[in-house]
Order: sequence, then structure tokens, then C-alpha cells
Amino acid sequence: MTDERRWLPDLGAGLVVLLLGLLEVANRDYMVDRDGLVLVALAMAGAVALSRHAPAASLALVWLIGVLQVVNAVELMLVELAIAVVAFGCARWGSTATVWVSVLSIPAAAVIAVVYVGINGLGGLVEGAGFEQVVEDRYSYGDTWQVAAAVVGMALLGVPWLAGLTLRFVARAQASRASQEHAEEEAAQAVMETEQAREIARLREEQTRLARDVHDVVGHSLAVILAQAESAQYLSDVDTQKLKVTMENIATSARSSLQDVRQVLTPSDRAEPLRSAELDELIAGVRASGHEVVSSEVGAVQPLPPELEVVAFRVLQEMLTNAIRHGRRDEPVFVERHWPDGSWVGELRIEVRNVVDAAADETPPGQGLEGMRRRLESVGGRLDVRRRAATEGETFTATAWVPVRAGVQ
Repeated sequence: MTDERRWLPDLGAGLVVLLLGLLEVANRDYMVDRDGLVLVALAMAGAVALSRHAPAASLALVWLIGVLQVVNAVELMLVELAIAVVAFGCARWGSTATVWVSVLSIPAAAVIAVVYVGINGLGGLVEGAGFEQVVEDRYSYGDTWQVAAAVVGMALLGVPWLAGLTLRFVARAQASRASQEHAEEEAAQAVMETEQAREIARLREEQTRLARDVHDVVGHSLAVILAQAESAQYLSDVDTQKLKVTMENIATSARSSLQDVRQVLTPSDRAEPLRSAELDELIAGVRASGHEVVSSEVGAVQPLPPELEVVAFRVLQEMLTNAIRHGRRDEPVFVERHWPDGSWVGELRIEVRNVVDAAADETPPGQGLEGMRRRLESVGGRLDVRRRAATEGETFTATAWVPVRAGVQ
């Protein structure tokens, strides 16, 4: 609703008060100060119109009316009973200061009105409202009528003021309850969005893990198969036995790759245990592809938890894949495994070193190194890759540290 439309009910109420005031002025005796009465009617209409949107100004206008009436001896009007509307508006919509000023104004206004009537009389109200008998009776009771009149005046203003204050507290309670319900709804929505975000993050992490595993498995197998196929080109046409061995190695690598891919894509609660501890088979597979591999192992071999076995297996698998792809075939691949000495707590260090093939090294890098680094960091390990100049050519060294946890049986 626009501001103009919000003011329409208040302007309508003010117009009604103005019309009633002007009608009352028209019915007064011609000897009274009609200009003063018209001014009182206009001021009361303005106070009523302001009582909802500007209660402080409305209250100030009422007091201004009272002061001008006392100073100029302007007669009281029936339309001034609309002060009850101002009292209601101050209590219902006014600020805290306006509420306090309005409640203190009630007894003050009642007392001032009674004193004013006692000094100046009711004037035109006597004939206009049928107060003749009231005027006669007040003198028969002496001054006690003033106390009763003050009580009645405070009641006329106090009742609407209390009604406004009650509605004020009811509206605040409803707003507080609505705010609480809104806050609860927002909290529930935030919890739901958080759960959804966690589920999405979990699914993305699972998707990334599957992609990384498939990359490692397929990449390694294809590298081995490619190396074996290339070595077959250099076999003699009459050496069918070696050709058969090479083809058998290719078929074995392909079957192993398919089996590993099935294990990766099978849900964890149904998958068979990964052959993660069989690191020697990885080395043997590279040897079968035609690459010379020099392998060494230092320290006592220790069992690893399943998740660490998987990491060690996949990391060594990716290291060997890189060595096949980017290493020289006429130079050996060095694989070293160092176990922690005399303790169940420490790190398994896996290092793979090969001489870089300048032609193969021109191919764009893949995601293998980043995948290894993420795998290791997820279990508290780390990865280091270095290039060094050597007599036989530039060497590439990848070193991984996999934590060895205590208490593994």
C-alpha cells in the first residue's frame, strides 16, 4: 500500500471531526467567539488525522489547543472528546517517550479541564448538550463535584489509552512470534542447504576419486600395453615364441586392467579387496613390457591399513606409468622402498627415478602428479618431484612418503 492510501482512513476520520466541529459551531450562540471555536475544530481534526502516523505531533497539537483555549478563554466544545482518539494513538503507535508523556498528560489534562470549567463555566455546552441540570447540581454538592469530574475525565482518556497500549503489546507479541517462526524457518532452510551442500560435496569427491582411480588403472595398463606393443615391433619375424610371450603379456595386462576397473566401479560394500599390497606385481608388469627395472627394498616390511595400502599401490602405479611414458627405454627405472626402522610409527618412502626421454617429454603433462599429491595429502603423506642433470641425461625423481600407523596387525 502506498503512503497516500495509508493516510486515507486517518484523513477521513479528521474530516468527520472537522464536520462535527463546524456543525457544533453553527449551533452556538452568535455572541461567542466563533473564530476561536472554528480554530479548535480545525486543530482537533488535525490531531485526529495525525494520531496514527505522527502521534507525538498529534499530542503536541492537543496541548496547543488547550493552552490557546485557556489563554484566550475559548469555550469548550463537545468535539474535543476526540482527544480519546489521540490518547489511543499515542499508546498504540507512539514511541516510548510519547507513551510516557501521553499517560502523564491524562491526569494533567483532566485537572486543567476541571479547573477551567470551575473558573469559566461550561458556556455553550450547557445549552448544546443538555448540561443545565448538571450545572445546577454541582452547586448543591459544593466542590466535591470537581473530584468526580476529574475521575470521569481521566476514565474517558484512560480507557482508550489502555486499549491502545494493550493492542501495542499484542502486536509486538505477534511480531515476535512471527519473527521467531521466520528465524526457525531460516534455520531449518540453512540446515537443509548445508546438508545438500555436504551431499553434493561428497558426491563430487566420490566422482573425483572414481575418475582418479580409473585414470591410474587405465593409464598404467595402457602405458604397459603400449610399451609391450612397441617392443614387439623389434622382434624377429621368425621369433614366434617371443611374439607369443609379448601378446600373452598384453592380454594379461588388459585383463588385469579390466578387473581393476570393475573393482573401482563396484560399490565399496560389495567390492573385493584391492591388491594394494602387491607392489612387486606392478614392478614385474613394467619389466614384462620391456623396461629394465632395478628394485630395492630397505627395512622390515610392515602391514598397512587397507586405505594406506590403496594409496601406496596407486602412487607407485602412477610413478611407474610416468616412467614408462616419459623415460628412455634403454635406461633402467630405479624403484626404492624404505620402511621405518624398528618402529611401527614412521613413513614408507617410495622413490622412482628414471632418465627422461627428450622426445617423450615434449608431450603435455597430465593430471597424474596432482592426483598422487591429493591421494597422499588425504592420508597425511606428501609428494616431491625433482629433475636433475646426470651423466646419462636428465633424470626425473618422484618421491612419496606414506605414513605407517601403529597398531596394525
